Amino acid sequence: MRKLAGLLIGIALAVSACGGSGPGTARTMTGTLTIALLQPFSGPDASFGPEELAGCYPAIQLINRAGGVLGHPLECLNVDTQSDAAAGERALRNLLASTPNLVAILGPSSDESVPTVPLIDAAHIPMFLDAGQAIYDRTSYQYLWRLTASDDATGYAMAIWAYRQGYRRGATLFGNDTDQANVPTLLKGFRQLGATIVINEPYVEGKTSYAAEVDAVVKARPDVIFSEIDPQTAGAFFSELVKRQPAIPIVGTQAIAQPDWLQAVSKSIGPDVLAKVFAAVQPYAAPQGRPWEIFNDALLAAGSEVPKPGQWSSDPYAIANYDAVTIAALAMVEAGTTDPRFYNRFIKTVTDAGQNNVVVHSYEEGVKALAAGHNIQYIGPSGSIVFDRWHNVAGGYSIVSYDPSGETKLIGAVDAAAVGKLSG
Repeated sequence: MRKLAGLLIGIALAVSACGGSGPGTARTMTGTLTIALLQPFSGPDASFGPEELAGCYPAIQLINRAGGVLGHPLECLNVDTQSDAAAGERALRNLLASTPNLVAILGPSSDESVPTVPLIDAAHIPMFLDAGQAIYDRTSYQYLWRLTASDDATGYAMAIWAYRQGYRRGATLFGNDTDQANVPTLLKGFRQLGATIVINEPYVEGKTSYAAEVDAVVKARPDVIFSEIDPQTAGAFFSELVKRQPAIPIVGTQAIAQPDWLQAVSKSIGPDVLAKVFAAVQPYAAPQGRPWEIFNDALLAAGSEVPKPGQWSSDPYAIANYDAVTIAALAMVEAGTTDPRFYNRFIKTVTDAGQNNVVVHSYEEGVKALAAGHNIQYIGPSGSIVFDRWHNVAGGYSIVSYDPSGETKLIGAVDAAAVGKLSG
């Protein structure tokens, strides 16, 4: 294994030298390597951070159990962006200045991506973006990787699912404090299918009463409400709505399938009512098969490090971040160095299919295959990962409903082909 690592690092250095503008000599690191979670752990989107940790922690446990990365153990470091762009930029600058062994970042999220993505790219740190904005669909950022579909694709998927259920009159319930990139494609897609958006107004989040907004929705007579809004606002809005009339079906993004959102709305309208009207569209990750079982076993063994770990077992973002950490670790092994400037390009190498590539489903399997001299294709619980030229992965969507027990359950899917047909 040491011989293979030495050979690969030599190749990486040679390729860099031939490029004329390469990063130079690989940096030597000692001690523990840091995977930073640049995410909200407080503020309106405080659930994002724990969701990412539910992917990071199981991954590093399996990696460390297999000997670490080139002899280095890994750690997950929570970096709270407070659901705010300015706070996120300050947190990132502090992270970059104080963390010499930083090898990857899980994030940023949509809240803080605009000021932080350019800084991360300039620092030559691979980032596994969960921000959904369409501005990252085609970018020149070489250190940006996105394993989940963008928000504009999500908008089309929401429209498709709602139309399939027979809904023809839609209302939107989206906040006005973030970049809601899925709204334009939701509106466009729903109309292309032959349906109508009867009311589309951004909502000021955090108010104690939404009586006026409820009045407007009732008068518009929608048969479905499309939504992505914070738990407090959703609880207040739907509580007032059901006082006026029976609950209207909800079709939302993955953000409203979070435990805190479901708890808030379930409390306001009742779990049985929510179970009848709720559906959320989320990037597809099938909670089945051996790769998922490896992830889920490690997640459930996390104990107090990941509170209530079972709630994240089928969460697509937790799964994607588990895959991201595993991919980064395998890329370092294949590159023969932990230096992010060198291993970054191997991220695609360890996920690409190839006629002679050995398919692996875990870090341990990947290390063994690389040590034996094989090229590998990592396929984790997210499934096959195919990065396009802009480092994005296109994929389908699963549809989940709410169960009165508090969990979500899979009820359907919208495949990538259907989204592509509508968006094309």
